[in-house]
Amino acid sequence: MDTVILEANEENIAKCAEMLKKGEVVAFPTETVYGLGANALDAVAAAKIFKAKGRPATNPLIIHVADKQQIYSVAEVNEGARKLIDTFMPGALTLVLPKKGNVPDIVTAGYDTVAVRMPDHKVALELISKAGVPVCAPSANTSARPSPTRASHVYDDLKGKIPVILDGGMCPLGLESTIVDMTKTPPKVLRAGAVEIDEVAKVIGDLDTEKVMVDTLAALKVPVGYVPKAELVFSAFYDNMSDVINKYYDSNKNVHGYRPVIFCMNFNADKYKGRNVMLMGESVAEYAKLLFERIREAENLDYNLIIAEGVPMGGMGTTVLSRLIKLSGGKVI
Repeated sequence: MDTVILEANEENIAKCAEMLKKGEVVAFPTETVYGLGANALDAVAAAKIFKAKGRPATNPLIIHVADKQQIYSVAEVNEGARKLIDTFMPGALTLVLPKKGNVPDIVTAGYDTVAVRMPDHKVALELISKAGVPVCAPSANTSARPSPTRASHVYDDLKGKIPVILDGGMCPLGLESTIVDMTKTPPKVLRAGAVEIDEVAKVIGDLDTEKVMVDTLAALKVPVGYVPKAELVFSAFYDNMSDVINKYYDSNKNVHGYRPVIFCMNFNADKYKGRNVMLMGESVAEYAKLLFERIREAENLDYNLIIAEGVPMGGMGTTVLSRLIKLSGGKVI
């Protein structure tokens, strides 16, 4: 199969919407990461997603909608969910809700719940609207690879496996959505993401965050979710972490023959003079946005060791640290 990249203009969006209607898969940009979409109400179409990604059938898909009302067509919405929909949608929040009978079991991995979100991205919303159906879409990468934030990342992972990629440029947030299970009391956070957990709690009260912590701790033993081609380690966050990072860099370069690079905040770059660095922005939010992007850049530049600065706990820092732990398998220096 030939894979083509199309500019995300009106003509090509309409063409891709027709492909979705006919049961094909289409990779498209959202504000979080690129998604690999299919008609969420078509079991045969949804199966093509699992085949292309190498995704386990036990891993459910997120349904993307073009307007808030469309959520009610696939899910039962409770009062707490209504508040979150009104506050955060369109946006990078996914809600798990009781599913309606029109949603195929393959989309929900046989569960009686469905994950739904409304992306905050013009191309995604126009594509879903023109398709006229909700679109199920995980990230448009092969399973276990870092999530794609550019069309070129999708092509690198899925060329020859999907027909088309809509190129909408770099994803504005660069980090997956936060997932909250609204069928539990209190609601359970299943994944920390681009919407801060504290902001969700301000709207609906207490949240159960145990799963996020358990999954993060599990990654200390077995890497899950993403596997960079380069080895990745990260530092705990403290005032003099640059001293430890520099020693680790020099030892691995000079003694062990690695080609290392340091991921650091812009204002810390001077602490790593004479060493390869990639800048992660001026804030933790920018760090989060650039993390997957920089990993793929480092791989393309043939760095085989990534040494990442740690960030403070809390807010978006919690999300970044959970990603670093998963990416590294818990390798903290």
